[in-house]
Amino acid sequence: MTKTAVRDQITHRWYTRPVLFVADVNRALRFYIDMLGFEKRWHEGDGAGGVCQVNRAGCEIILCEDATRRDKARLFVELTDDGLTALRREIFERSVPSEKSWWGFDVIKIGDPDGNELLFSAPELSKQ
Repeated sequence: MTKTAVRDQITHRWYTRPVLFVADVNRALRFYIDMLGFEKRWHEGDGAGGVCQVNRAGCEIILCEDATRRDKARLFVELTDDGLTALRREIFERSVPSEKSWWGFDVIKIGDPDGNELLFSAPELSKQ
C-alpha cells in the first residue's frame, strides 16, 4: 500500500494522550504543575482518585497511580525555538533537574519522580 493510498483512507483524526504510571498521583501532580508549569485538567473522584490529566500548550498527559507498575515511558515533545528558550529559562528559575541528552540529535531530558522521561527538542536542535 502506498503512502497516498493510506492517506486517502484516513477519514478521522486520532486524538492521543500518553498514560504515565506513577506511584503517587499527588506527588506526580506537584511535579508536573510546580516544576513544569502544567495545569490540572481533571482528576477522577473529585480530586481524590488515582487518575488525572495535566495539560500545557497542547501537550496532554494522563497520570495513573499504580504502585505495582514498574514500566517507564518516554515522551518526546518538540518545541519551537522560542518555546525551547522559554523552557530553558523555566528549568533554571525552578531548579528543575535536567540533562543534555541524545536521541538522534540533542535534547533536554527531564525525568519525573517515577522515572518517566520527557525529551524536549526544537527544530534548531534536530538540524544539527
